[in-house]
Amino acid sequence: MTTIGIIGAGEVGSQIARAALAHGYDVVIANSRRPETLENLVAELGPSARAARAADAADAGDFAVVAVPLKVVNDMPVAELAGKIVLDTNNYMIWRDGHIPVIDSGGKTVHELRQQHLPESKVVQAFTHIQAPRITTAGRPSGTPGRLALPVSSDYPEAVELVTRLYDQFGFDSADNSPLSASWRTAPGQPAWMELAHQTRDELIANVARARRVHGQPRHS
Repeated sequence: MTTIGIIGAGEVGSQIARAALAHGYDVVIANSRRPETLENLVAELGPSARAARAADAADAGDFAVVAVPLKVVNDMPVAELAGKIVLDTNNYMIWRDGHIPVIDSGGKTVHELRQQHLPESKVVQAFTHIQAPRITTAGRPSGTPGRLALPVSSDYPEAVELVTRLYDQFGFDSADNSPLSASWRTAPGQPAWMELAHQTRDELIANVARARRVHGQPRHS
């Protein structure tokens, strides 16, 4: 049985946990506090889920989900995530995160910075373009007309393959927007972001192509 280590038990992390459990995965989930504070959530999730500290969740997962905002100084368990595919669900929100100079200057995307923080992991942008409640309600079988599509980007093809497979299991199409340096094309404010609620794969691909660099988004890709 595949185990997913989820760091972040807020709306996104808990919804990914629910979807994963519904599709036969085991889940180890952590928040920024003690595992005991997740007692009610784990009771709801059921016997295939357990709570742990972040480092233990990272260690237990065959792959991991980081569902917390990026900090300028890394606060993720580097050693425990080494060698693993890490799904980064974060979007750069200045109103929430404050200004991060290397992102504002266009030096790196938020996902590249996460990769820099986790140099021995395989970081992949995932679940950045869906409102948390819809992770468990908006999915449709493969081939359904109008099926919602989500972007994925990584410097590692195997990470893109894993997320593409996971999206499909959860009921979504995907569009590969690799590498991580291209993830600005789906950043907040870009066409793909503005249409996140209802775009199909073809529409998402077209919206990615329509992206235009603005202040705070990288000069490459």
